[in-house]
Amino acid sequence: MSRFEPVALEHASRLLNHGPTVLVTTAFAGQRNLMAAAWSMPVEFTPPRIAIVIDKSTLTKELINASGQFAIIIPSAEFATQTYAAGSISGRDGDKFDRLQLQAQQGSVLGLPVLEDACIAWMECRLIPESHTEKAYDTCFAEVVSAAADSRAFSGGHWHMDASNPATHTIHYLGAGLFMSLGGQITTQSPF
Repeated sequence: MSRFEPVALEHASRLLNHGPTVLVTTAFAGQRNLMAAAWSMPVEFTPPRIAIVIDKSTLTKELINASGQFAIIIPSAEFATQTYAAGSISGRDGDKFDRLQLQAQQGSVLGLPVLEDACIAWMECRLIPESHTEKAYDTCFAEVVSAAADSRAFSGGHWHMDASNPATHTIHYLGAGLFMSLGGQITTQSPF
């Protein structure tokens, strides 16, 4: 049974606010793909919009251009090896979901492949065509149309990363196959 619950769209930007490494999934005309991406961020709250860097030469970008949509999955620390593998092999050499033995579910609005096992959140997105930034900088903009998260990690519009529960820790890519995990919160008091 899934621990994932819908995330209100007004809180969707918070899923990326801390800069985790993400997975990007796409599907079009019977073909699907998965890749890792280290550069993504929210750019607008309402409607929720994001920016993500996706190299224009990838199969993922080809499928996004054809379909106009993609999903972002936020993996947990226990999914670091699969995340690195997804970013190290090409979907042109075969279905990465099959190669990595991943069981995808369908997103609730666009029906895109999303992952919940060892992942803590996902978002389905519609591409906002912006040819100049896509060509010049490999940066894509998109509107989030649905989101869900593992309630142990994100609920009530906020993250709940507990240092004692690595299943809720996100990962951040350092290069050369190295990641660090984010697994603790610091609570502050207003100085006013």
